[in-house]
Amino acid sequence: MPPKPNAGFGRYPIASLWRHHDFRQLWMGDTVSVFGNQFVLFAMPLMAVQLLHADAFEMGVLAALESAAFLLVSLPAGAWVDRSRKKFVIVLGDLLRAALLLTLPLAWLIDSLSLLHLYLVAALVGVITVFFDVANQSYLPEIVDGNQIGDGNGKLQASQQTATVVGPSAASALVGWIGSPVTIAVTSVCMALSSLFVSRIHHREEVADPQARRPLATEIREGLTFVLGHSFLRRIVACTGTANLASSAVYAIFVLYALNTLGLSETTLGLVMSVSAVGGIVGAVTASRFQRLVGEGRSIPLAAALSGVALLSMPLASTLLTVPTLAVGGFITSWATVVYNITQVSFRQRLCPKPLLGRMNASIRFLVWGPMPVGAFLGGLLGRQLGIVTTLWIFAALAVLAALPVLLSPLLTMRDLPRELDALADETHP
Repeated sequence: MPPKPNAGFGRYPIASLWRHHDFRQLWMGDTVSVFGNQFVLFAMPLMAVQLLHADAFEMGVLAALESAAFLLVSLPAGAWVDRSRKKFVIVLGDLLRAALLLTLPLAWLIDSLSLLHLYLVAALVGVITVFFDVANQSYLPEIVDGNQIGDGNGKLQASQQTATVVGPSAASALVGWIGSPVTIAVTSVCMALSSLFVSRIHHREEVADPQARRPLATEIREGLTFVLGHSFLRRIVACTGTANLASSAVYAIFVLYALNTLGLSETTLGLVMSVSAVGGIVGAVTASRFQRLVGEGRSIPLAAALSGVALLSMPLASTLLTVPTLAVGGFITSWATVVYNITQVSFRQRLCPKPLLGRMNASIRFLVWGPMPVGAFLGGLLGRQLGIVTTLWIFAALAVLAALPVLLSPLLTMRDLPRELDALADETHP
C-alpha cells in the first residue's frame, strides 16, 4: 500500500504537526466551524430574549433542545459513524447545519420568525451536531500518529478556545451592528468554509466491509462495554456527566441572568465571555506543562475540582463586583475545563482500538452530554420557580460535588496514565 500523503507518521518530529497537510486542513476547518458556533451560541439566545421575549423556562427549553440529541441519538450515531467515512460525515454535517441556520434570518426577513421555529432549528442542528462531533473527535487518530494525538488535541483546543475569546466579542459587535438574525447568517458562511477545508484532506479511510457488519445493537453494546469496563473511564464519565448537568443548568439561564438580573449590556456580556475564555487558551497552551508538573493522572482530578469551585463565581456575581467576579471565575473555569478535557480525551483516544473509536466517543457523549438537556431544562424550570440566583447556587454547588468520582480515586496518586489498552487488562477483566 502506498504511503498516505503527508501522513506524518514518523516523518516529522511530534512538534511539526503544522507541516502535516491533513492536520492543517482539519485544524482550519475546525477553527472556522467553532468560530461560527460561537456566533450561534451568542446570537440565538439573544434572538430568543430580545426578539421573541422568552422567559427563564423558555430559555431552558431552548438550551435543552440544543443538546437533547446527545441523549437521544448518540449511541446509534457512534455505530453509524464507525461504518462510514468520517470525512464525509464532517463535510455533510457542516453543510446541513449551514442550511438550517440560514432559515432563521430568512424567516426574520419575512416577519415570520417564531419561538417554535427557533426550537425546531435548535433541535435539528443538535441532531446533526451529534454525528458531526462523534466523527470529528474520532477523525484525529485516523490522520496522525498515536504519539501526536495529545499535541493535535492541544492545537485544536487552542483554536477552539481562541474562538471562545474572540467569538463573543465579535458576535456582540455584529449583533449590535447588524442584529442577531444576520449574525446567524454569517455563521452559515463559516460552516460552509469549514466543509471546504475538510474536503481537501487527502487521507483515505479504510471502511469496514459491509458484509462483516453485525446488528446495530451489538455494535452499540461494544462501545458502551469498552467505556464502562474500565474503572478510570467510569470515574471520568461520572465526573464529566455530573459537571455537564450542573453547568448546563447554569448556562441555560446565564444570558437572562446577565442581561436582566445583573443589568449588563450586550457589549459588556460579550466582553466578559471573551475575557473569561482567555483561560481556555491558556489551558490549551499550558496543559502539557501542567501534566509534567503534577503528573498526567493527577491533572484530571485537580482540574475537575478547580473547575467546579470556580463556577461558584456565577451566583457570587450578584453580591460581589459583577464584572470582575464573572471574568475571573470564568477564566479559571475555562482553564481547568480545557486542561481536564485535553488530558482525558487524549487518554481515551490512544487507549481505544481504531475500529471502535466512533462508538467509544459516542458512548462517552451519550453518558456525559446526555445529562445536558436535563440540566438545561431543570435550570429553566427552577429558575422560574425558585428564582435565577437561587437556581445558580444549587447547580454551582452540584458542580463542586461533581469532582468527587475522580478525586476519590487512584487517579489522584498517579503520575502517569496507561498508554495502551493492555495496561488496563487486569481492571477490565477481573
